Amino acid sequence: MELPERCALCPRRCGVNRKNGKTGFCGAGILPKVCRAALHYWEEPFLSGETGSGTVFFSGCTLRCIFCQNREISRGKAGAEISIGRLAEIFLELQEKGANNINLVTPMHDAPQITEALDLARAEGLTLPIVWNTGGWELAESVAAVRAYADIWLTDFKYFNNEMARNFSAADHYFEVASDALDQMVRQTGEPVFDEHGMMKRGVVVRHLMLPGHYNDTKRVLEYLSETYGNRIWVSLMNQYTPFYDGDHYPELRETVSDDEYARAVACAEKMGIENCLIQEGGAVGESFVPPFDLEGVFKK
Repeated sequence: MELPERCALCPRRCGVNRKNGKTGFCGAGILPKVCRAALHYWEEPFLSGETGSGTVFFSGCTLRCIFCQNREISRGKAGAEISIGRLAEIFLELQEKGANNINLVTPMHDAPQITEALDLARAEGLTLPIVWNTGGWELAESVAAVRAYADIWLTDFKYFNNEMARNFSAADHYFEVASDALDQMVRQTGEPVFDEHGMMKRGVVVRHLMLPGHYNDTKRVLEYLSETYGNRIWVSLMNQYTPFYDGDHYPELRETVSDDEYARAVACAEKMGIENCLIQEGGAVGESFVPPFDLEGVFKK
């Protein structure tokens, strides 16, 4: 997979010449920009386990969610550019620290550099499962292009309603694009596979962050996932929405998800027979759940 001269890695298809250092909507350039590389304990239990997920946060994003908790990195303001060789070293260092997997957060715009780094790391002994942790609004052909490098897809499915996606994330045709990408992910991995310790080794986990005042869209998302995939995927139903939105157009986004809204969503999932469903306990809301993007683990000590 090569760095494109006319970038079309994401649905925006900016067409910029990345080889010449030009940047498009996501802000990505020639070298990967990394904000943090550390053991992370707040992913789904079968990804973090007791020793943590080896999480690498990449700067930049193809979405523009108006409620983004990680806007410091999604807008490309945080992070440092590193060489592909250094990225390979980071993967190996996380393995040495006891990570259960290598967890790539918002990786697709840097997929050419990441796959090259994974090749280097594998040649030096990297054996951990690779998690592609994505916002879900991806091109199916880009998902297919990293087939040999993706053991687990940890993907968002944010919206059923395309108007919500356009208003909240500046994403056109969200449902069509995200559903095509998800279909490719499931066809790649097949049904979930776990080891003897209950840690996921292969499969798809679909996260849905419930938004305050939008229970009906959550219900539509759950219906779609249940009817289409049954228990071939895991669903992570999240109530951790934190009100980072400070605008006037969508006052509901200045609130948290109420206990009643979330209870209704959980009951809905149960009624649909979604057995592979992770439920969040109370107290998951707050800035304390946003890791510090302080370049931990980025540079060699």
